[in-house]
Amino acid sequence: MRPKACLIRLTPLLTKPSFTTQEAKNLGVPAAVLSYYAKTGQLRRIRHGVYQAADYQNPEAFRWADLIEAAHSIHGGVICLISALAVYDLTEEIPRQHWIGIRHGTSVRSNRQIKIVRFRDLDLGKTEIELEGTRVPIFDRERTIIDAFRLLSRETAIKALKAALAIGGKNRTDLRKLESYAKKLQFDISPYLLSMTT
Repeated sequence: MRPKACLIRLTPLLTKPSFTTQEAKNLGVPAAVLSYYAKTGQLRRIRHGVYQAADYQNPEAFRWADLIEAAHSIHGGVICLISALAVYDLTEEIPRQHWIGIRHGTSVRSNRQIKIVRFRDLDLGKTEIELEGTRVPIFDRERTIIDAFRLLSRETAIKALKAALAIGGKNRTDLRKLESYAKKLQFDISPYLLSMTT
């Protein structure tokens, strides 16, 4: 296939803040073609396996570009803890690093931009959400709250739980799921739920 035809196939991805080689492959564009486009200046290679249109301009409203890039740069990584709380608007803290969860035994290390956290049960509560047009892996709100109690300061966790319980309507926090995760992760959430719901 000619390079120009491949570029046409990539059109749906070129308006996104970033896209992965897998997303391009799903449209029939191989990784080698992406490398060619990056060398010729038609694409910008952000990190290994993550690209962006060369003329892409971040709109002012876009808040999550760096987090999306971080999530895509760690194979099998899941947005967690402070970063997930920020996405769900359950914290006032501004993450200094992007918190990404990985499986135990993975050899990835933290760096200045990315805080790596190892989890034994990475699949529990793992979901995908859309951030500014890009799908990213993230722990759901209930798992994030339990992890906050387990791994962050008690103050941060209590504030997150209060904020989550204040959300109503279809986005209401699932208390059964919260209690189920707490049991599986061996953390007793009941005293906190009792004090906030009675």
